[in-house]
Amino acid sequence: MRYVDEYRDADVCRRYAAAITARATRAWRIMEVCGGQTHSIVRFGIDALLPPGLELLHGPGCPVCVTPLEMIDRALAIAAKPGVIFCSFGDMLRVPGTRSDLFCAKSEGADVRIVYSPLDALEIARQNQGREVVFFGVGFETTAPANAMAVREARRRGICNFSMLVSHVLVPPALSAILSSPRCRVDAFLAAGHVCTVMGMDEYRPIAARHRTPIVVTGFEPADLLQGIHMCVVQLEEGRAEVENQYARSARPEGNREAMRVVAEVFRVVPRKWRGIGDIPESGLGLRPEYAQHDAEALFNVGTISTEEPSVCISGLVLQGIEKPSACPAFGTRCTPETPLGATMVSSEGACAAYYRYRRTGS
Repeated sequence: MRYVDEYRDADVCRRYAAAITARATRAWRIMEVCGGQTHSIVRFGIDALLPPGLELLHGPGCPVCVTPLEMIDRALAIAAKPGVIFCSFGDMLRVPGTRSDLFCAKSEGADVRIVYSPLDALEIARQNQGREVVFFGVGFETTAPANAMAVREARRRGICNFSMLVSHVLVPPALSAILSSPRCRVDAFLAAGHVCTVMGMDEYRPIAARHRTPIVVTGFEPADLLQGIHMCVVQLEEGRAEVENQYARSARPEGNREAMRVVAEVFRVVPRKWRGIGDIPESGLGLRPEYAQHDAEALFNVGTISTEEPSVCISGLVLQGIEKPSACPAFGTRCTPETPLGATMVSSEGACAAYYRYRRTGS
C-alpha cells in the first residue's frame, strides 16, 4: 500500500535498529506519547529490536483512556434524560462508568447514536428540533478543531437544541506533569505527530528546555518510530534537550493556524482531570462563556457528579509509564476487552488492549 509500505520496510527498520544499538552507550527510557504509537510498537515488536537497557514507556496519549470516570457518569446521566439524543464516536460507548456504559444505556432505551463527525450530530439536531441533541466532545488537540467548528456552526445557524459535553485534554501540560512527578522515569519523549500537525511545536520547546528532556515529534509507522527513537538516543548521548521533528511530511513547526484559530475562538484553557492520573492544571479545553448555550454540562446540571477511580485498576500507572500492563494482577483475567476494568483495556489505542491483543502469554 503506497505511503504505508515504505514506512514498514524491514530493511529500513533493521538499519535504524542497528544505528540505535551502535549509538546507545547506556540505559535510556523513552516514552511514546500516543496510543497509536504504542499499538505500532507492540504489534510490530519494535521494542524487541532495541538494545538491552533501552526501554520504551507507554504514555497518556489515548483520549478514550484518559477521559475520567466521572465524565462517563455525566454522559450516562444526560443520555438517560427524556427527550435527549446522545451522540458519540463509537469508541466511547464501551468505556465503563461507575456502574454502566453507553452501550448498556442504549440497550435500556436511551437514544444513544454513533456518529462519525460532530457535524453529523449537528445535522441530527437540525432534523429533531423538538429534542435536545448532545455530542460527547472527547479527545486531544486533534479533534478539537472539528468540535469547535460544530459549536460555532450551531450558533451561526441558530440551532439551539445542539450542545456538547466537552472533555478535551491537552498534551503539553500532561508531559510537564509527568516530568514533574517524583516517580518520573522518562528520559525523552516521542511526541505525537498528528497533535503537532494541528498545534505546532512551540509549546514543547520550554518543556524540553526546563526539564532537560529531548522531545522528537514522531509518526506512527515502524520506520517512523525507529527513526524517532534514534533521534532521541543521539540527543541523549550528546547531552542535548531539543525539540526535533521526525514527522516532517505532516507536522510543521507553526502547526495549522486556521485550526488553531477556530479552537481559540470557541474554547478556553481549563483545568482537567485525567483518568488514573488526577487533576492537571491548564490541561483541558472548555467552551468560552459566549458559547455557554451549547455547554451540555451546564445545561443538564451534571457538573457536580464526581466519582472515585477503582483501586484495582492500575491504568493510571500505565499511562504515566510507571508500570506495564502485564504488571497488573487483573490483566487478562478479571480485566479483558470483554470485561474491562479500565479504559486502557477498552480503547483500540489503549496500552492494555495492545498487550492483550499481541502479547498474551501463549499467543
